[in-house]
Amino acid sequence: MISTRRGRWSGGILLLVGGVIVLFPYYWLAVMATNTTADIYSTPPKLTFGSHLVENLSLLFSKIDFLGSLGNTVLVAVCTTVLVLFFDSLAAFTFAKYRFPGANLLFGILLATFVVPTQLAAIPQFSIMAAFGWVGDVKALIVPAAANAFGIFWMRQYCRSALPDELLEAAKVDGCGFFRTYWSVALPILRPALAFLGIFTFVNAWNDYLWPLIVMVDSRNTTLQVALNQLNSLYGTDYSMVMAGTLLAVVPLVVVFLFGARHFIRNIAAGAVKG
Repeated sequence: MISTRRGRWSGGILLLVGGVIVLFPYYWLAVMATNTTADIYSTPPKLTFGSHLVENLSLLFSKIDFLGSLGNTVLVAVCTTVLVLFFDSLAAFTFAKYRFPGANLLFGILLATFVVPTQLAAIPQFSIMAAFGWVGDVKALIVPAAANAFGIFWMRQYCRSALPDELLEAAKVDGCGFFRTYWSVALPILRPALAFLGIFTFVNAWNDYLWPLIVMVDSRNTTLQVALNQLNSLYGTDYSMVMAGTLLAVVPLVVVFLFGARHFIRNIAAGAVKG
């Protein structure tokens, strides 16, 4: 009994320490956003909130088109996430539950793209976007990211273990075609995997910097990460202003993560209860 209680206390303390370590960078970000750059450089550093948040945000909005960049980023992240969830889950369902000539070869080629650095694809991808006339347009950020190898691999592995063949046979007996089986039978079971993939894709699209920097040649029509980088100056950087912009950029990610994680855990728990 005593050892069990000690184990609980030890586990609670470890969780508390881990939570502090994980959350402290966000607290420090908020502190820097509400103080001045001089306060950030002070020794010892100031660990309490200041009263300069409104001033820093006003300076931020005067330096860059924050709301326009935010709108572009939201559009790109949402559209990319929706397209990836659809195309990756559809391809994964096909690879996992259907046999067709060349399936293994095609999936092997797909996995091989994992070892290719994304930077190597920047030049040919830019050439393709230029041929389409999409350079400087948000379509150049959405369409190339509409599907990816990781999402297909992840969804295929989950689909093979979570979706029984007997259920698909029953749907076929009931007269369901391929797409009806995918939409009405497979997708409800794949929700936990879709929740994870949705969070992963949204965060990657939101934080992407290199490709928007290359293809969005007009600095007035760019994404949030590139716009925030424009705040860095050769002769000095107002870090309190940069941190205020970073704080606003992080808030949507936290909201999406909390919503997606809750949905993911709820579906996992429901599956465990049903099982």
